Amino acid sequence: MGSEERNILVTGGAGFVGTHCVLQLLKEGFRVVIIDNLDNSCEEAVHRVKELAGPQLASKLEFHLGDLRNKDDLEKLFSNDKFDAVIHFAGLKAVGESVAQPLRYFDNNLIGSINLYQTMAKYDCKKLVFSSSATVYGQPEKIPCVEDFDLKAMNPYGRTKLFLEEIARDIWNADKEWRIILLRYFNPVGAHESGRLGEDPKGIPNNLMPYIQQVAVGRLPELNVYGTDYPTKDRTAIRDYIHVMDLADGHVAALRKLFTTDIGCTAINLGTGRGASVLEMVAAFEKASGKAIVIINFRKSRLKCAQGDQEMLQLFMPQRRRLKKNSAGRPNTALMRCAGINGSGQATIHGVIKARPSDFSSAAVRGKSIEAIRDLCCRRRSPKMHFERTISMSDVRQGNQKICFTS
Repeated sequence: MGSEERNILVTGGAGFVGTHCVLQLLKEGFRVVIIDNLDNSCEEAVHRVKELAGPQLASKLEFHLGDLRNKDDLEKLFSNDKFDAVIHFAGLKAVGESVAQPLRYFDNNLIGSINLYQTMAKYDCKKLVFSSSATVYGQPEKIPCVEDFDLKAMNPYGRTKLFLEEIARDIWNADKEWRIILLRYFNPVGAHESGRLGEDPKGIPNNLMPYIQQVAVGRLPELNVYGTDYPTKDRTAIRDYIHVMDLADGHVAALRKLFTTDIGCTAINLGTGRGASVLEMVAAFEKASGKAIVIINFRKSRLKCAQGDQEMLQLFMPQRRRLKKNSAGRPNTALMRCAGINGSGQATIHGVIKARPSDFSSAAVRGKSIEAIRDLCCRRRSPKMHFERTISMSDVRQGNQKICFTS
């Protein structure tokens, strides 16, 4: 059976990762049906997928507004259509929110998924790609994370993913006709190259990159950095970030694997195997966009670094994408790093600015406002000069000083 004859149900297909995956599925010749309750997405994203796919491929895409917790919604879908496999994205995903509202997460993520699995079994649809998460590892004792690590989810969101993985294994143990791939991915970032698809969450973003983007376009005033005491070179958290298009390709590759291999129930990490710090991600965004990002409110961290192992990933998806520089260039601003906060509420800021030694000295820089230094840097093109100064973090919080990061 060719891919063009296969009908795939994508739950949560109107979301960030879901829309990119649906677009790739259409391009690969699959027919796609989306079910989404639009809790943190919008139907406009589905329309954009159709635009990008073109009229011919768009005719193979259907959208249904529905909730997996409502068995009638699922029954209506499966009774009217024959599905060859399911890619299951649907679920709430904010770690902090899950801590504050655990019952909401257990209700939505667990009950909805169990209803889905029951309906799949009833209609003999036994091929599943499940969108799991690296949060199932909790705080690993070493990195990179590999699939056989102990699973120690530390929050309600992570536990819903862990519980659903265990449920999937139990389903397979009871019925070996099932083929299930559990994709544990790390931190999706980026957008479709057209700019028509991307991450645009409702309310305050929970993830780093959409937060940075909203600061850049003026929706939010500044970026809050949580954690400046990590054992990393710039003292901020390191995470494994994977481009959303690579993630979509990984899901399509996993789906194809279900049709060619008796894979059982298998967990696979989706990541790059390389980590990037918060400040490195900010710098990369500034380099690509030409926008300076204001950062304030440094707070102590509670978690260590998380980085994925890519050995199994290479079996599915060898290619990677990288951010490209904006052809318009970028501002020649200062690079500042918060080295730490002392007991008196002071922070030492280390910086690198571009200036000719003949233009001004370190003494001239010391004592000047961050804004004045940045303005001076924007007017100069010259070798780098290092400086160090101490400012009051209360001034930063009150907006009297703003720390700008770039590369």
